[in-house]
Amino acid sequence: MKVFADTNFFTNLWTNLSDSAEADRLWSFAGEAELVVAVTRLVNLEYTNALQRLVYESKHGAQALNITSEIAAVARLEMDQALSGGKNLHLAVPDESILDATFESLVYRHTATRGFRTADILHIASALVLGCDTFWSFDGRAKKLAKLEGLRVNP
Repeated sequence: MKVFADTNFFTNLWTNLSDSAEADRLWSFAGEAELVVAVTRLVNLEYTNALQRLVYESKHGAQALNITSEIAAVARLEMDQALSGGKNLHLAVPDESILDATFESLVYRHTATRGFRTADILHIASALVLGCDTFWSFDGRAKKLAKLEGLRVNP
């Protein structure tokens, strides 16, 4: 099993959100099974912004959240430590020309009929180019695209 996890997975893993318990279960499984979870530069960058957006939303009441700047900093550190430890999390770099072609193929086959977002398409294209067979996310649209492309997804 080769796993790709999107930003949504990591925000649930290292903060207290609605799917955090399931993210913890999957992460524990990855550790026990000695799985390496691929993460791209996009996911890594997007994660930083997602954490800061959660801080903003917590302060402005957009969601029933309590994500402080301190919690976000710890969550960012968790990912950094996991990446530097290299045990379960691996920064993977997909071949850009293959990624571009895969991205365009997904766009032309799915976006006009199903309305997928750019980031979701980039994540699925990355997973495919990296040879992953499993996609972890709590975003229903991203999981739908992953299934359409033959990837296994978390429940």
